[in-house]
Amino acid sequence: MTYAFDPLVPRPIDRQTDVPVTGPPDPDLLDEAKIFAGPPDPADRPAWRQRLHEWRDDARNRHGYTGAAYDRPAAAWAMRCYSVAQVWLWDELLYSFEERRFTPDRFIADARERFGGLDAVVLWHAYPIIGLDERNQWDFYRDVPGLSGLVKALHDAGLHVFVDYNPWDVGTRRGEDDLTELAALVADFDADGVFLDTLKKAEPEFVARLERARPGIVLEGESKLPVERIEDHSCSWAQFFADSPVPGVLRAHWYERRHMQHHVRRWHRDHTEELHSAWLNGVGVMVWEAVFGVWVGWSRRDSATVRRMVTVQRAVGDLLLDGEWTPLAELTDQAEAAGVYASRWESDDVTLWTVVNRGEEDYRGSVVVPGEGALIDLFDDGVVPGRGIGALLHIAPGAREPEWLPGLVEALRGMPHDPDARFPHRLAIRRSPEPTTGAAEPGAVVVPAGPYVLTVRYRARETGMYQGAPYVDEWKPLPPRLHDARTLQRDGELTAPVAVASSEVTNAQFAEFLEATGYRPADPHRFLAHWTGDRSSTQDSPVTFVDLDDARAYCAWRGGRLPTEDEWQLAGETGRLRRGEPAVWNWTESEHSDGRTRFAMLKGGCDYRAEGADWYVEGGRRDPDFSVKLLLPGLGLARSATVGFRCAWDLAGSSDVEDVR
Repeated sequence: MTYAFDPLVPRPIDRQTDVPVTGPPDPDLLDEAKIFAGPPDPADRPAWRQRLHEWRDDARNRHGYTGAAYDRPAAAWAMRCYSVAQVWLWDELLYSFEERRFTPDRFIADARERFGGLDAVVLWHAYPIIGLDERNQWDFYRDVPGLSGLVKALHDAGLHVFVDYNPWDVGTRRGEDDLTELAALVADFDADGVFLDTLKKAEPEFVARLERARPGIVLEGESKLPVERIEDHSCSWAQFFADSPVPGVLRAHWYERRHMQHHVRRWHRDHTEELHSAWLNGVGVMVWEAVFGVWVGWSRRDSATVRRMVTVQRAVGDLLLDGEWTPLAELTDQAEAAGVYASRWESDDVTLWTVVNRGEEDYRGSVVVPGEGALIDLFDDGVVPGRGIGALLHIAPGAREPEWLPGLVEALRGMPHDPDARFPHRLAIRRSPEPTTGAAEPGAVVVPAGPYVLTVRYRARETGMYQGAPYVDEWKPLPPRLHDARTLQRDGELTAPVAVASSEVTNAQFAEFLEATGYRPADPHRFLAHWTGDRSSTQDSPVTFVDLDDARAYCAWRGGRLPTEDEWQLAGETGRLRRGEPAVWNWTESEHSDGRTRFAMLKGGCDYRAEGADWYVEGGRRDPDFSVKLLLPGLGLARSATVGFRCAWDLAGSSDVEDVR
């Protein structure tokens, strides 16, 4: 397929902006920049820096900048928030499906070991499962048992907590207006900040209402924050920012040093460029490894770089915020020729150079022009590693060393650069079905043993399907790459015939199971939530508000199991599978886990459809070849009004059930 754009190169909107080094700066041009491109010729850099100073002074005057938002004591943490992780609420580092509880200690320990710890976390909650039923984005927070305890545990560990706001959620259950709902949410859960999904900024009324609900609330817009809104947004999510070959300056952070940006390219396997930009600009990074159900893990090299970087940044935060910043500081000709660049940060008697090596080879020569006094190599390795970072410190002769220096040197001991840039692959492993013990019910559709080839249709969502990221090393996935109709081929072999029930299990049948067995789920939340009042009119409707474990328990009682998604499709393509009223998605025995994300495949479609956004789970009745990858939430939230199930049975060789394939 030919696309109108190349997904492996940044779009024009993502690219850096050249800054003319002669004449006055163009305010319209520079106001719209993401990154001010660094000039290749060192001789142009003094004039380039002068233009940046002129633009900042002019822009602040034009926009009446006050900086009041950054003077709020409760929001002061944001200007030192150097690492934030975006994490699915049900990431298997953060939640144990076996123990049915949140595991913040495990999540925090992993982040500390690999990334030097975190300053904040974004608890991503609804997308990409929202739209499965009428639950709205607020329900996916408020209906989580123990969520307040999780937030408290993260706070107790020193992390700040962002919640996520999805302005596109307009087609699910309606409650109060979004602003009222969000203000109540941040107050009730003691959230420190709000991530604005798909929004660059919130409107002034929105900001004011949230501030009243939670004084000091921090708003983080996605992508390029308009310059005039740096006034009231303490952070921005610097997603898909393309730097220049000679590293440039982040426009929003240059405008207000206290404005924190978090670099991220969610689908990339090499994070060097955004790490270098963050290091040179004194800003942070977003660590995002399970991207909407897809593993995009960070290499040992990049995680080691983050660990070294944030350890220094936390110690020298005052210098990064208040010191005199000289981007693209003068270096030796040898360093310049090797692709080594640095920012210089000066305050009183202390000067720090944050150094990057754009080249592939380690650089061992002199970096800065020699001056009076000795340089301290904070990483103590005498090298700026290829694709890595360095840090040099100078203390004026006779001056006292900074109080933070001994602790920093001790902390950096044992934090070497790791050159291993290999991608840490993970495989999503499917749970093996349990063998069946009973006879198939009359009328079941038999799928004979033997090899099969299936064509599966699906929509290209950010969840991907079975293995691998759908947009490896892509910048901003756009239609038709995103949300278009796709097909894939699945082949396999059934070692024995399988019978798939022609109908879904009904409410009446499930009630019989409960009466016979006394079954009670280990986690009862949302279990059979629709069983209220007079149920006589729904006895023959498919049972819903059951999760995979509930469905498995019923099937085992019947001597069967759930069908796999392939078995379901093979049976469905005979035309013999019947749909109940209302139509509901069907669970299949296709639970997968890669150790970080659990998911299952749904079949059949349902009558419910959330309208108004492409981000919702697909609705409507679907042909047997259509599949949806559903990320599994825990604590009962997988139980839905739109998902039921049917049984399947293994058949030993021949069977008296008619083979209709």
